[in-house]
Amino acid sequence: MSVKLSKLYGMEIFTDGGKYVGTAQDFVIDLEGGEVARMLLEQFSSIKGKEILKEKSVLYKNVKSVEDVVVVARTH
Repeated sequence: MSVKLSKLYGMEIFTDGGKYVGTAQDFVIDLEGGEVARMLLEQFSSIKGKEILKEKSVLYKNVKSVEDVVVVARTH
């Protein structure tokens, strides 16, 4: 799936079961692979970086579709 990163900013994220997860606020990019690794539900900050990555992010590999909203596979 190929999507412009600028399209993803501010998109609402839902699970494939319909549960609202949050809004895409920031991204972690794998520069070597040239792809998005994670979508963050709040702006990244060095102070809360680990917390954001652990609790307020979605692995991009779990994204099932991007249309009007982002749909991700349930992780648990």
